Amino acid sequence: MKLEGKKTLWKEYQKEIASDNYFYARSCIRQNFFPASETTFLRVLREELGKTIHEDARHTTCTGIVYHSDLVTIETTMTVIARQFSLMTQSGYLNYVASCITSFGLYTEILDMWEHFPEMEQKAREMLWKATKREFEKPKSLAHASDIIYKFRNEIAAKSKYKLINLNTGQPLKVVEHIGCHYSKMFPHKGIGGAEYPYVLVGMIEAFGGEVVDYPERRHCCGFGFRQYIVKANRGFSIASSRKKFESMTPYKPDFILTNCPGCPYFLDRWQYAISEMEGITYGENGHGIPVLTYEELTGIVLGYNPWDLGLQTHQVAVEPLLDKIGIPYDLSQKYLGSDGEFIGKPEKPSVLKVY
Repeated sequence: MKLEGKKTLWKEYQKEIASDNYFYARSCIRQNFFPASETTFLRVLREELGKTIHEDARHTTCTGIVYHSDLVTIETTMTVIARQFSLMTQSGYLNYVASCITSFGLYTEILDMWEHFPEMEQKAREMLWKATKREFEKPKSLAHASDIIYKFRNEIAAKSKYKLINLNTGQPLKVVEHIGCHYSKMFPHKGIGGAEYPYVLVGMIEAFGGEVVDYPERRHCCGFGFRQYIVKANRGFSIASSRKKFESMTPYKPDFILTNCPGCPYFLDRWQYAISEMEGITYGENGHGIPVLTYEELTGIVLGYNPWDLGLQTHQVAVEPLLDKIGIPYDLSQKYLGSDGEFIGKPEKPSVLKVY
């Protein structure tokens, strides 16, 4: 294909991302898995980029997990989402930003359904009014939070204190990026780069100085999949999916894995521990695992935020080897201190996987 043809085709996989004045919807599970990621996102936007971003304490789950597990009806889900949009409308914002990949996919699905079946939108409006006496406007812009970091990646890079460079070799760090399935597999045109060549995390990695690793199972699911894990009998499939990815990426010796979904970093991190206990296998260097980061954690790292303020102590796979490679200082005596300075307890060491 000629270069101009490639450029024309690539334009079809871009999206308009609002520049300011955001309504932010947190994830119902992410605050438990990686509790500092969302606060880091807000800190970066407000303090580093000077953006206005609002959140509402009345916001609830989007119902994504139970919806995709066939436990609630589409009518229930779209009414809950209509209420989320009513909170945005009441707050005076129209640029909706979702922290959760599943929420982003579900909001996209509902808006697409309303566009093609306006009678369903009218039904949602009637049910919302009957239940809450609330009304709503649809978002002018819908983005995932990783889209926002991507949009301002160069501004963040210009402010960064660290680059994704190995301090000892001077070479770019090798990074595996993993995109949440609900980001663009359902609606490719809603994700930067589409489903096959998503660029949202690649753009961050390159802007921050790293090198992206391609490998055979790059687009394979992490194994969360809701019913793959929530149903206990299916958990063997969940861990097998993650194992398949680890076996595929390990020969390329990645320095870390970058994700943009609540579940993906959790499972890619925790399953490494589980596999080490079950099979005595580790995938990183010197008996360590491959560190797994959220895009907010990565952003905080390059900006020089305290690693423990980023919540890196909540990871099962040790992040200290990665921090050492970049040359980021840290104080191990502060690793398990709470925000009030009190000791919160230290987990027992795994029997195989090496941790600090």
